[in-house]
Amino acid sequence: MKSRIIHNAVAFVLAGGVGVRLHPLTKDRAKPAVPFGGKYRVIDFTLSNCINSGIRKIFVLPQYKSHSLIRHTRDAWSILNPELGEFITHLSPQMRVGEDWYKGTADAVYQNLYHLDQVDGEHILILSGDHIYKMDYGRFIRYHQYKRADLTISAIEVDINEASRFGVIQVDETGRVCGFEEKPEKPKPIPGRPKKAFVSMGVYIFNRETLIDILNEDAKLETTHDFGKDIMPYMYPKHRVFVYRFGAGTNKDASYWRDIGTIDAYWQANMDLASVSPVFNLYDKKWPIRTYEGQYPPAKTVFADEDKGRAGKALDSIICSGVIISGGRVDRSILSPGVRVNSYAEVTESILFHDVTIGMRAKVRKAIIDKGVRVPDGMKIGYDLEKDRKRFFVSDEGVVVIPKGEMLY
Repeated sequence: MKSRIIHNAVAFVLAGGVGVRLHPLTKDRAKPAVPFGGKYRVIDFTLSNCINSGIRKIFVLPQYKSHSLIRHTRDAWSILNPELGEFITHLSPQMRVGEDWYKGTADAVYQNLYHLDQVDGEHILILSGDHIYKMDYGRFIRYHQYKRADLTISAIEVDINEASRFGVIQVDETGRVCGFEEKPEKPKPIPGRPKKAFVSMGVYIFNRETLIDILNEDAKLETTHDFGKDIMPYMYPKHRVFVYRFGAGTNKDASYWRDIGTIDAYWQANMDLASVSPVFNLYDKKWPIRTYEGQYPPAKTVFADEDKGRAGKALDSIICSGVIISGGRVDRSILSPGVRVNSYAEVTESILFHDVTIGMRAKVRKAIIDKGVRVPDGMKIGYDLEKDRKRFFVSDEGVVVIPKGEMLY
């Protein structure tokens, strides 16, 4: 997508999440660095939104298990020109204002106000690096300006029975925030719509000076130093705080937003991509999703001896570069670069990370297999969940997860 560069905006991408509920996928990596959709990392979607929206000044704030994330953004996102004031820069905890790691989302930005002083930017975007969505931040900024807001929050409607996982917002007829509760046990519905609630996406715009003042005040208080729990409840009664309704646009994925915070949510979002007509479109040339991809050869399938049940075949699946389906069958699955599926093997409704090998006559169903794992010949995964639970993590909905480095036998 061709977009004008928005010189008066700076983005902070919060990328320090531990991702406890995504364990064991987050055993060796931060949540934003978890692979998604075969060739991408989760953070690629937020960074692509920035670039496609014309945002060229981006601070990425990692913390836990950050090596994989830093390496990926270095390799995939060294595309901006510092001579023009463009950058994507990592700001790990530096103990600049104390001896603490980042104590919360607001504290992460507070500890880096020094770096904000070094760049121009009237509007400050606070973004999460662990959600899957497309959003034109340029529209978001223009709405913020139109409302003359101090803070604008992007929000989305969700079913009332899901809302307790999020920050629930109440607004008046002008869109101004008049109430907020972080992860309430009994979420308040949208007036006149008892089955829906309005929830924060964790995407904010602050006026620069307002943000600096609020963060300096919060740093003096005994709070959790979190935007959702502390900053928003403090601000909305005293400042002009408005909601931006996410989902404007004609594309069918305009309102698609997923918090892939659990194994089951992560698995389902990947399966959505492999469906015949996915809601989230990876093939939109007007809104490309950028990533790093190694120098893999093209994918291929080999053997077509149907009479003997040996045929390299993939149906309703995403197949990345370097994949070889050598006489096996793949259905409704995501195969990352370098995967090999050997003869008579079957892979169904599964996500295979980079360089996974499925041995001859092995069967894998409803599983996530992390990088480099080799499934031995004849092994079955996902067919006897009680047996699988003795060795692996199995989610509430029966997704078997085999971690990176696991030796199977």
